[in-house]
Amino acid sequence: MIHVFTYKDTHYIYDSGSGSLHECDKETADYVKAKYEEGKEVSFPREKVNQIENDLAPLKAEGLFLREEIKTYPLKSDEVKALCIHICHDCNLRCRYCFADEGAYHSEREFMSEETAQKAIDFLLENSGNRKVLEVDFFGGEPLMCLQTIKNVVAYAREKGDKLGKKFLFTTTTNALLLDDDAIDFFNREMENVVLSLDGRKEIHDAIRKTKNGKGSFDFVIENIKKFVRARGDKNYYVRGTFTAKNLDFSKDVIFLAENGFDSISMEPVVTEIDDLAIKPEHLPAVLDEYENLCDKYLEKHRKGEGFNFFHFNIDLEGGVCLQKKVSACGAGNEYFSVVPNGDIYPCHQFAGDKDFLMGNVYEGRFNKNIREKFASSCLFTREGCGDCFAKFICSGGCAANNYHFEGDINKPYKTTCEMMKKRIECGMHVTAVKKGQK
Repeated sequence: MIHVFTYKDTHYIYDSGSGSLHECDKETADYVKAKYEEGKEVSFPREKVNQIENDLAPLKAEGLFLREEIKTYPLKSDEVKALCIHICHDCNLRCRYCFADEGAYHSEREFMSEETAQKAIDFLLENSGNRKVLEVDFFGGEPLMCLQTIKNVVAYAREKGDKLGKKFLFTTTTNALLLDDDAIDFFNREMENVVLSLDGRKEIHDAIRKTKNGKGSFDFVIENIKKFVRARGDKNYYVRGTFTAKNLDFSKDVIFLAENGFDSISMEPVVTEIDDLAIKPEHLPAVLDEYENLCDKYLEKHRKGEGFNFFHFNIDLEGGVCLQKKVSACGAGNEYFSVVPNGDIYPCHQFAGDKDFLMGNVYEGRFNKNIREKFASSCLFTREGCGDCFAKFICSGGCAANNYHFEGDINKPYKTTCEMMKKRIECGMHVTAVKKGQK
């Protein structure tokens, strides 16, 4: 599949079969778009057609243009590779857009016992097959409300893993309100990655992310996060923001985070049905323009030697992840599961509490095979409309949970997210080309 697009005055041809990106002039872009992307008759002068086709011929010969897409399906595995452990269903913030009902997941506020967390680790080990590296994400609610439990469970997992020849990689997602010296030291010793929530500018953050007494949390968390990042060194972390309909100028928030010393940043569109916060179809033109605005600011920072890592502009055009992984996406419901405080198992954290997706319990040690089969069978080529999309091998068909919650089917992509994803990918491709040209 060929996709032709223009970023400002720069024209690109993307060949999805080979994953190759080619910069070209406008005439070539117009010709390739008409003939190879849209399948239309072209009315170019014969001399110009010959010139363009001669330029394309070496690319065809090298398999970099019009390369046939390889269609493969994910390998179905009985091995579990990762768990999201909901160490608590409670939170010390009351963020309006929280998909998890401000930490309670539409149920009682509760904490996971150490025994249940250990059972979750046992469940992962017992179902991991031959996998040597296992992943655990401590999630909530707010995990730092249960720091001692996390410490004890990490020690338990390390000990059991060592005996079985398996290595654990731990991650924690936190709002940073309780991120003190003790937590920072523990995270820097034990966490492979840490995700810290900060939405950007003070007025943006405080409008949504409030404490239980209704006060904005910005002043309480930003210094904690700065202190953590200074101590983190070269280890992985992300400062993760969320933008809503209230801040469609979110490039300002990304740049604000970068200028506050955070060099690894993600800014996600809100996933909510709250009317005044939701990103709706009528917001898309502004959002897509803002991604280009952010792209320009991002590249300007790099030119000045002030570069940072922005998650959504990281596009791999050099091979990277194997095709079967690109086709199967995150593995939720098949290789990756979520465990809530009472030990119940769900396909991922965004399905937690939905009894239609209850798959079992760590005390039982078994799955609902029908649900697992549904997720194992879901892949890029079962997702409606994905086969004809240029972004498919990068996007992998979108988030199953978002698809289900907005479209009623894990195999029916959420259109609003699709449009944002395609724009981010085009911006990421432009970033990749510009950076490569600067080397």
